[in-house]
Amino acid sequence: MVTQPLRIAVLGSTGSIGQQTLDVIRQLPERFQVVALAAGTRTHELAKQVAEFRPRYAVAERRTAELDDALTANGTRWCDMDEMAVAPDVDLLLVGTAGAAGLTPTIRALELGRPVAIANKEVLVMAGHLVRRALVAGGGSLRPVDSEHSAIWQCLWGEESHEIRRIILTASGGAFRDYDESQLDTVTPEQALNHPTWKMGAKITVDSASLMNKGMETIEAMWLFDVPMEKVDVVLHRESIVHSLVEFSDGSIKAQLGVPDMRLPIQCALAYPERMPLPPAPPLDLAAVGSLHFGRPDISRFPCLRLAMESGAEGGTYPAVMAAADEVAVARFLAGEIRFTAIPAIIEQTLDRHESTADPDLEAVLAADAWARRVATSIPAGAA
Repeated sequence: MVTQPLRIAVLGSTGSIGQQTLDVIRQLPERFQVVALAAGTRTHELAKQVAEFRPRYAVAERRTAELDDALTANGTRWCDMDEMAVAPDVDLLLVGTAGAAGLTPTIRALELGRPVAIANKEVLVMAGHLVRRALVAGGGSLRPVDSEHSAIWQCLWGEESHEIRRIILTASGGAFRDYDESQLDTVTPEQALNHPTWKMGAKITVDSASLMNKGMETIEAMWLFDVPMEKVDVVLHRESIVHSLVEFSDGSIKAQLGVPDMRLPIQCALAYPERMPLPPAPPLDLAAVGSLHFGRPDISRFPCLRLAMESGAEGGTYPAVMAAADEVAVARFLAGEIRFTAIPAIIEQTLDRHESTADPDLEAVLAADAWARRVATSIPAGAA
């Protein structure tokens, strides 16, 4: 029997995942309590969250008078994310930040044996080997929040890892799944941000359109479920009903199905091992869906998927360089500086210039990240 709410630190509380996490917590206040909130630049939104949830800790990239007033009024202490990760009154860390910011909090929490619900792709892409070591050393747990990895996680409950023959990630195909190469060359940021199924942040939505998001997910799957890259596959599935599948050694395949609603995998990660009603949860009506379609991704049209999977297979600092170059390239595309098709060109040119470090420590990973950002920024738009 639950005697007190699970105390949760939400990193990235003003982003898409963070806000949906807080929505789940609002619905189940007897089960979950917010004790820490971390945000980026959206200080107005964070001030409102502090006033609503009255957390013990909060932090943002900058302080404002409005935020300081909210902190004072609610007895909330300013502290950084690393402190939140190891605070004794935090039971679970939810990492919904983007980029490298979530890396050290994740590692510190895992080293303490604390459960971490992770929705930050870059943490596992950049330094999955370090996260895995912290997980083993501390005896904590990683709970996937992305819908695809949550699906795989659920399919593996009660199964033996050595029985995994193949992990199959599904991809909606993003906003440009039916575009040919000439059309891709002229798409706008506004078009890229119009995802056919999910409502997400700008960066991840563009990554979905380029299939970089799916490529990063293959690397995530490799580290989350401790399998080699050759056991990870990708299929296109435009309905986004089958969230991912696992094939076992006897040929059986298990899949997790559900309506496209991120609150479901978020609540699954928070409440594990219990399944709880999700109010108001839309039911999946397969008869109404009618048909489910699957296909193979076109690597020639979407080379980001290939670049990510090759980087993951190579290992070392290549994944960190790939992720950093992608972040810079996407920002340049959204700013109108480069074409959509220049995104993979910038990533590939950055990777080609890199000399990888085998088995890098945290310092080497962060150095590779910083190096890649400089190089990707310096590549002229006309050369990409």
